[in-house]
Amino acid sequence: MITALISHPAFHHQNDQHPENPLRLKALETRLAARGLNRQLHQFDARPATDEQLLAVHAERYLARLQRLAERADAEHRALEAAPDTPIDAARLTAARLAAGGVARAVDLVMREQCDNAFCAIRPPGHHAERDSAMGFCLYNNVAVGIAQARLRYGVERVALIDFDLHQCNGSIDIFADDPGVLICSSFQRDLFPWRYQREAPANVVNAALDPGEGAERLRELIAHDWLPRLEAHRPQLVFLSAGFDAHREDPIGELCFEDADFVELTHLALGVAERHAQRRLVSVLEGGYAPKTLSRCVALHLDALAGLGVRETPTGLPG
Repeated sequence: MITALISHPAFHHQNDQHPENPLRLKALETRLAARGLNRQLHQFDARPATDEQLLAVHAERYLARLQRLAERADAEHRALEAAPDTPIDAARLTAARLAAGGVARAVDLVMREQCDNAFCAIRPPGHHAERDSAMGFCLYNNVAVGIAQARLRYGVERVALIDFDLHQCNGSIDIFADDPGVLICSSFQRDLFPWRYQREAPANVVNAALDPGEGAERLRELIAHDWLPRLEAHRPQLVFLSAGFDAHREDPIGELCFEDADFVELTHLALGVAERHAQRRLVSVLEGGYAPKTLSRCVALHLDALAGLGVRETPTGLPG
């Protein structure tokens, strides 16, 4: 398997005490370099998303508001809030545009058969950003920009978005609600932010709500009963992952109990769907994960699985 890794030096900026900070990607890059995994991946720099790409999923008035906030923040020499706990300034908005553009570039690489799959090591995350509002650390909806790129540029008619994260992907649901071409499978901790689509979801959304303290065993049941029948019936021509690692038991944000090996299993689930229906085409996009060492360990295993390299270190919870 040929796996592309998309990132950018700009994601190392905005070093502050916010949970979504550059240490997340610095820890990952250190681990990949120490293991030599970075030399086995095809590495590309993210490119800024164009206005056209952003307007495919966000309202023009919303993009203008973000630009005004970023300019005001720089004039006042401080970060402002685009939404509660979602800081913005010019550097953050530049990084967000690169993050969204990075996913669009990953789609280009996969659709042009320059790689089998791609992982976007990007920040800030994006799956909470709705069509006209920022939320939950997210300014632009990165994976939505990628989905729009696949549909508008390459004529992809059926897309699957598998979102495994501590939090539901409200932004992606808001943008693609009731769109029959986009099937969204979302796992998350029940009754935790953002709350919007947990009780009643659009017809193209398959929720897998987990109670605090639950882990992958319960998710396996929901996948078998709810996700897989819908995925097989949808026959996606391209598979996207919103890959959040904050459901890990070591993450400080939530109360789910995933282990390292569970993310490998989820990766193989998605690869299987892509193998059967999408000519192996898969784009994975980093979302949550706020314990840098744990995040780096799990993403490295995720990349091993994407590249078909096997397990190179013993994941937590597996026998040695």
